[in-house]
Amino acid sequence: MNASIFYVGGSKGGVGKSKLAFALIDYLLDEEKQVVLLETDTSNPDVFKAHQPHENDRLICKEADLDSADGWIELVNAADEFPNHYLVINSAARSNIGLAKYGATLRETLAELDRNLLTFWIINRQRDSIELLRGFLNVFPDALVHVCRNLYFGEPEKFERYNSSKSRELIERKGQTLDFPDLGDRVADKLYSGRMSIRKALTELPIGDRAELRRWKIACAEMFRKALNVEE
Repeated sequence: MNASIFYVGGSKGGVGKSKLAFALIDYLLDEEKQVVLLETDTSNPDVFKAHQPHENDRLICKEADLDSADGWIELVNAADEFPNHYLVINSAARSNIGLAKYGATLRETLAELDRNLLTFWIINRQRDSIELLRGFLNVFPDALVHVCRNLYFGEPEKFERYNSSKSRELIERKGQTLDFPDLGDRVADKLYSGRMSIRKALTELPIGDRAELRRWKIACAEMFRKALNVEE
């Protein structure tokens, strides 16, 4: 089995997809994995801009528009070209239209690629987060999906619409409900405005900011280990 494909979804803008992608890339690199980042947010490619300057043999950065058939072809070709790299797809806001039209390009090639697809679907407390998740499941009914409640929007018990939904029951038949830790606003803002990867930020930010970033990084690693069933 080749390295897994990770789809970071949520569809809505501002729900936390890019921040989760930052954390996932950092976690995989810490685990000595090789990573291909596929940035599909063509309007605000923050994850690409933060990581592309630091490309090396363990980190490759590409862009693709998943609102077009060509973008999905590029995605599958990248997965085929780098079979030993974990592919991290940072999805764009409102990506369900392209997903519904062209997602079969990936779905129907997973077996030939010899890859698993694992999705981290990040949500806020609004109804449309859940509705857009259902759209993803219609395209990838067999995908392993972990739903991440973004704690920036409140404590886990405040996600009442998701917590009591049929979608949660469906997700937890195979996947998990996870809690994505909040990162202090001033540090998150510096990551985006400075277009810094977590690794770079840990060498350049002021000491207090670095302490907050390390706290968050450790909490994110615990979440990913739980999702991937990794023993500490």
